[in-house]
This record gives sequence, C-alpha cells and structure tokens, in this order.
Amino acid sequence: MKLIVIGGVAAGMSAASKLKRMKKDAEIVVYEKGGFLSYGACGLPYYVSGENDDYTKMIARTKEQFQQMGMEIFLHHEIVKVVPEKKQVMIRDIARNRLFLDTYDKLMIATGTFPIIPPFPGVELQNIHVLKTLEDGMILKEISQSPQLQDVVIVGGGYIGIEVAEAMARLGKNVRVIELAERILQNFDQEITDITEKELLKQGVQLQLQEKVISFHGTEHVEAVQTDKGTYQADLVLMSIGVKPATSFLQGSGIALAQNGAIIIDREMRTNIEDIYAAGDCAQVYHKVMEENTYIPLGTNANKCGRIAGANIAGSRQKYLGTLGSAAIKVFDLEVARTGLSEKEAQKLAIDYTTVFVQSADHPGYYPNQTPIWIKLICEKRTRKILGAQAVGNKGVVLRIDMFAIAIHNGMSADELGMTDLCYAPPFAGVWDAVHIASNAVK
Repeated sequence: MKLIVIGGVAAGMSAASKLKRMKKDAEIVVYEKGGFLSYGACGLPYYVSGENDDYTKMIARTKEQFQQMGMEIFLHHEIVKVVPEKKQVMIRDIARNRLFLDTYDKLMIATGTFPIIPPFPGVELQNIHVLKTLEDGMILKEISQSPQLQDVVIVGGGYIGIEVAEAMARLGKNVRVIELAERILQNFDQEITDITEKELLKQGVQLQLQEKVISFHGTEHVEAVQTDKGTYQADLVLMSIGVKPATSFLQGSGIALAQNGAIIIDREMRTNIEDIYAAGDCAQVYHKVMEENTYIPLGTNANKCGRIAGANIAGSRQKYLGTLGSAAIKVFDLEVARTGLSEKEAQKLAIDYTTVFVQSADHPGYYPNQTPIWIKLICEKRTRKILGAQAVGNKGVVLRIDMFAIAIHNGMSADELGMTDLCYAPPFAGVWDAVHIASNAVK
C-alpha cells in the first residue's frame, strides 16, 4: 500500500507515523510546502519573545528521523491538483519550479490553513507580517530584535494576536491591538474578556476596539496604519485576523467542502471519496456536545484526528469521540481557558440553558499568595448537565478547565461534579475547590 500525505506538520505526520507503526511495509510519501516537519506552531509567540531561544525545540521529529522510519519526505513541494479517478496528484517542486505527477493507493490531506490578508492599500509594504509557519517565526524574531523598531500594531485580537502582543510588550515595544469586533478573544464570553482586556491595558497594551483597518502607509517600510477612527504609527504590523482552510487546490476534485472551504469528513476521517482521508485545520471536526461537524482549528484536534486517520488507513475502523474546543491562552499574568459550548453557541443551538459566573480562589486565604479565579458555567437548564466552562485567573485556571472538560466529555451534571471527591490541601485548594463552588452555584 502506498500512502501520499499532503502536509507534514500535525495531522499529516500523526497519520503517517501511526500507519508506519501498524504496517511497517507501507510505502509513505510526504509532500510538505514548507521547510520543516512536525513542529509545534503554538510555540511560535514564545520563540519570538525569547522565552524559548531555540526554534529546534519546537520540532518533534526532523526530516531525517522520519526518513529513518522508512518514509520519503519532500520539503518545499506543493500539491496543485488531486485527480481521484486516476488516484493521481500533481505536485510543484517549488525550488526547481517544475511540475510532476505521483500516484497513490490512499491519500491523506492535512494542508492546514493560510492566514487571511485582505487587499488593503499598502499591504505589500515591508514589515507587514503574519505568524503561521516556523519560517514566519524566524523572520519575526529577527526583525523584532532591532532597537529601532518600537511601534508594533497587531491587526486582530484572537489567540495569535494577543499572544504576539504579549511577546512584543516583553521585548519592550509599544504595542497596539486593532480589533474590528467590540472585544478581543471572541471564542470567550464577555465576562471573561472584560477581565482579560483590563490585564492588557494594565500591561501597557493599547486596545482599539470596533475599529476597521482602511490602509497602510509608508515608502518602502510600513510607517502607519489608518483605520476608520484614526492613524497610528507603526514600525511593524502583524496581520492576525483569522485563517482559512488551505484547500483551494481541491476545486474540481469532487471532494466535498464546507462553505468556508473545510473538507467534510466523517468521524473516521474519511472524505466522500473512497481512499481519501483528511484531518487537521483543513477539515471539519466532530463536536461531542453539538453532535455535529464544526470547524475548530486546534493542534489538539489535528494530532488526535491524524492518529485516527493513520489507524483507519491501516484497516481499523476507529471513530473520533469528538472535540470540546478546549483551548487556553496566557495573557501576561493571567491564564484564560475554555471548554465545551460558549453561551453564544448554546443560543445558536437553541438549547434551554442556564449560566453562573462566580469568583472563587485557587486556595484558601490562610495560605500565602491566594489569587482569584473567575468561572463561568453553561448548563442545560432541566438536567443541569454541564455544556461549557470558561475561566480566568492568575494560576490554577487551565487545569480546572481540564476538569470541566472531563466532566463534559462524560456527560456529568453540575450536581455530580459539585460533589466529586477532589484533593484538598491549603497550598493547592480549599475543602470546596473552585470547581465545586462554581458547580454548586448552578440552579
């Protein structure tokens, strides 16, 4: 059996590795557009900031290590067309600028996403960047070392935008975030983002909310960003307004795509065409609470679904249990995390729900350095089954949201979680943990 893998970062290499473990004689050929395989892109902001000073630490396995496993690896190679009826792919060797064909028995598509860059006037100026690939991170890190570069404007207040805002502030830059919506981090509810925005302002990050970028100005390098409300000096601009599935090469292939371009797959990672699988940020994913496919581009989903795809390519029939959209972000001195449904998502699904928003603490006040934790729960009204949880605080937040994720995954009610036997010791938690207190507040 010959498997061609398109995309060699998260889902693609998880699939390839799983297949190779299960079928040592499988022929595996990987085509990756970039210059690196299997790296943790979520670590890029911390590489830019200098908290990690070695990009190789983000690489899980090198090209040479995968080759030692018996795979053929082609970097700087881009798939331009898939022809399922012939089981062929057309590939462009970027370095040599030549096209050639290859054939497969099974095909794994894991091309991820590309950053959205609207055609603003002046967007072609130097020092306007994105942060998507390891190569992007290396460029951004080098540029940001310059002491002459002081004013940084970040367009977009999502995960990457806010993480880079912190990175640039830690490098001593003047940082401004421009966000079209009324608040940052739209995946979180307002109770959580209100606290997060205060932390950013406290740390000197300027927030321009409900502002629309109109254009960029400068001669060769960017010098200013113009919005519908003002003009802001800029030595560097980071564009982080979102991503789209990198699937344009599939047009005309017959592979079913969602409205946003994501590949439609079942819970076994199969597309609508036999012997073609997909996973990761280029594809939809099954949501355990929604009980339907959705689009949530997260590395956690990509690695799990890639592993399942590899097993199923080898002949298994594994199904993905489903994502909860669990995600976390560090914002200076705060941990911010979520799992399951947001209130907005519960409204969209027409669920009869109830919410609580409580302030608790990471441990009792009679032990030093107590810090607050704010928790919001979304529960089904009649059964009080937990549907979603969000929290923000200085420490102990993310692991508590992980506890809520386990509860949601197993269909627990707030009543059950509110009486679950959790550890108690003054340095770590109270006799009633923050998780208990939030759960028992649900009416």
